[in-house]
Amino acid sequence: MKVGLFIPCYIDQFYPQVGIATLSLLEKLGCEVVYPQGQTCCGQPMANSGFEHLTSGCNTLFVDHFQDFDYIVGPSGSCVLHIKDHLHVPEREDQATHIRQRIYELAEFLTDVLKVERLQARFPHKVGIHQSCHGQRGLGLSQMSELVAEPFSKPQQLLQMVEGLELVELKRKDECCGFGGTFCVFEEAVSVKMGKDRITDHVNNGAEYITGNDVSCLMHLEGILRRQQSNVKVLHMAEILNASID
Repeated sequence: MKVGLFIPCYIDQFYPQVGIATLSLLEKLGCEVVYPQGQTCCGQPMANSGFEHLTSGCNTLFVDHFQDFDYIVGPSGSCVLHIKDHLHVPEREDQATHIRQRIYELAEFLTDVLKVERLQARFPHKVGIHQSCHGQRGLGLSQMSELVAEPFSKPQQLLQMVEGLELVELKRKDECCGFGGTFCVFEEAVSVKMGKDRITDHVNNGAEYITGNDVSCLMHLEGILRRQQSNVKVLHMAEILNASID
């Protein structure tokens, strides 16, 4: 299968190692991966701030660069959800619809499309999973605790395949970290308090690393950890799934 690699702008600018790990992992799992060089921001920051009418240029560019792939995969639940819900180009709606139906967040792609059952990865550390809101409630990557239903977690399913990795049990496993895009700018104090609460839950349960599907949330938590001079580190899930893989 031919996969278009969608790397959100904040990963490209601040965490390029996440994009590299995603590419490496997909290739080692047998995908033909292409990174369209002209891709830009998906438009989510404008849309989330109430200016979706300003995203038309982003939408057109996205269709230009991703219309010919069997699948599009991105290591970001929030950006993938934005494309799934909001990519529309009136004069090219057939192409936009194809993309909306074929774009996947990384964990979702590995479990639902590739149906990965085994990974040759090793990461001998205690790890806590941060379930980002967009991925959990928008993409359905894991069960929401407020619903009475059988629990599941696609990220957890994959991380359990990693040799030596010990998942820590959190008290409030699906609580928001407080990032929320522009929320962390306009409601800084509330955002920081929410982030501190999430970190405390991980630290109190012995996590050496915090992982997740959204670098934006991990970036928020990492900033707080650095200010606290904590030894706890953050890593995107792709980096762990690709660790020491043969």
